[in-house]
Amino acid sequence: MTRPVLVIFAKAPVIGGAKTRLARGIGKVSAWRLYRAMTARLMRRLADRRWDTVLAVAPDAALKRCFPGVWPPGVKRRAQGPGDLGARQARVFSGRGPVCVIGSDAPDVTRADIASAFKALKRHDAVTGPALDGGYWLLALNAPAPRGLFEGVRWSHAQTLSDLEARLAAHGLSVARLRALADVDEAGDLRRQNRPASP
Repeated sequence: MTRPVLVIFAKAPVIGGAKTRLARGIGKVSAWRLYRAMTARLMRRLADRRWDTVLAVAPDAALKRCFPGVWPPGVKRRAQGPGDLGARQARVFSGRGPVCVIGSDAPDVTRADIASAFKALKRHDAVTGPALDGGYWLLALNAPAPRGLFEGVRWSHAQTLSDLEARLAAHGLSVARLRALADVDEAGDLRRQNRPASP
């Protein structure tokens, strides 16, 4: 088995470049500040010797930029590339596993969650982390993603996780589920989690 890899999908932390739905509710500057704080906190919290961490960044041009205080200087980075979330995840899952992918918008993810995902991959082909809005905050695979795995998945939809798990089952993959977590996509998500709009 190769060394586990945690891939964190992140957008460049620039005003107007990330959390656009959240910005509609709390303003661009507040959304930018919150996103920077969430991303920096997540990167610090999930750093661990048990796995390699890679930051998959968008847009691709952000690969050449530094964002001190947000993206740690020593972390490996790669471009997400073009396409919808499925196309971008398919590229990340094209190599050998185990690989675990998360976004940067689920503030309550812990090292224990990531360790649980890699542990579950010893008994299952895939692991999902359900988000409370019907999406998912984590997907882990122990082998390259089957061709067409993400076809037909409705993104940013209440059935995103259901669609994904149906596709995993259609490819004959066994699936373990982790605990459900909230992610922060809109202003209502902040209110439900009782989090301030600014860090």
